[in-house]
Amino acid sequence: MSEHPSEQLSPPAAATAQAPSNPAQQRQRASQLAQALRLELHKALIGQNAVVDDVLTALIAGGHVLIEGVPGLGKTLLVRALARCFGGEFARIQFTPDLMPSDVTGHAVYDLQSEQFKLRKGPVFTNLLLADEINRAPAKTQAALLEVMQERQVTLEGRALAVPLPFMVLATQNPIEQEGTYPLPEAELDRFMLKLRMDYPEQAEELSMVRQVTRSTRADMLDVSPLRALLQAKDLLAMQKIASDLPLDEQVLEYAVRLARATRSWPGLILGAGPRASIALVRGGRARALLRGGDFVLPDDIKGCALAVLRHRVRLAPELDIEGLAVDQVLQQLLDQVPAPRL
Repeated sequence: MSEHPSEQLSPPAAATAQAPSNPAQQRQRASQLAQALRLELHKALIGQNAVVDDVLTALIAGGHVLIEGVPGLGKTLLVRALARCFGGEFARIQFTPDLMPSDVTGHAVYDLQSEQFKLRKGPVFTNLLLADEINRAPAKTQAALLEVMQERQVTLEGRALAVPLPFMVLATQNPIEQEGTYPLPEAELDRFMLKLRMDYPEQAEELSMVRQVTRSTRADMLDVSPLRALLQAKDLLAMQKIASDLPLDEQVLEYAVRLARATRSWPGLILGAGPRASIALVRGGRARALLRGGDFVLPDDIKGCALAVLRHRVRLAPELDIEGLAVDQVLQQLLDQVPAPRL
C-alpha cells in the first residue's frame, strides 16, 4: 500500500469521466483508503472496533452520527482523530444550556463603517462538525441543526447559504438519565443515520489505554497529532460516489425495506421506523460492503448496520421498559426472525 493512500483514490476519482470502464479498480482503491483510515484511527483509539467501523460506514455513506456514552470513553477523541485524518475543514461546538441557535448557524452583524448588516457565518459552515454533548442544550438550540443536516444549507436573514461538501455532523451525547440533559426530539434523531453506543472498554483494552495515556505529557489526553491526514474532501466525495454505485440485488433491497417495515408492527414497539430508516439501511449496507472490500452488497452488510440505524427510530412499549428490556434486545429478536435472502 502506498505511503499516502489518498493519492491512490484521486487519479481514478478525477478520471471517472475518461475511464468509466474500470470501476473495479476504483472500488479497490477506495476500499484500500477506507481500510487505511481505519488503521490510522486505531492508533488513537484503543478498542471500540465496532464503533470505529460504524463511524467510517456513516462517513462513506454521507450520513450523520450520534455517539452516546458516559463521559470519558473517548467519544470526542474519536471525532478529533477522524478530523485529524481528514484534510478538510473541522469545527467544534460545545453545547451548553445557554448556547443560542445563532451561535451555531451564524447571525447578521451591523457594520458601522458601511452602515449595513453583514452576515457572520457560524461554525456549522464546515466539512466535519463536532456537536459535543448535544443534549446539554435545550431543544431550541438543537433544532438549529435540523435544516443543515437534511438540506446541507442554512437560511440566514432570508438567504439560503450552502455549507461545504462533504458535510457530516458527528454529535456526542451523554445518557439521558444523567443530570442536565435534554432529550433530542424525534425529528432531529431521525436525521442521524446511525446512533452508536460506546461502552466501557474490556480490561485488557483499559490496561493498554492507561499505560499509553500515563506515558503522555498531556495529562489524561491521548495525542492525535501523530496521525496522518489520509483523506481530502475530493477523495471523500469520490469514495461516497463509488460506494453509492455498488451493485445491490433487488432481494437485498427488499430485505432492507422489510426490516424497517417490521418495526412498525413488531410486538413491544409502539413507534416504528420511517422510510428514512430503509434508505439508511441501503446506504449503510453499501458503505460496509466497500469497507470490507466487497464488489456487491450482501444481506449481512445490511444486517450489520441495522441496530445502529434503527435503535433511535423506534420506541419501546412502556411495559417492556418496566421489565428492564432494552431496545437493542427487541431489535435483535427482530433481526433474528426476519428472514434474510440467500444469494
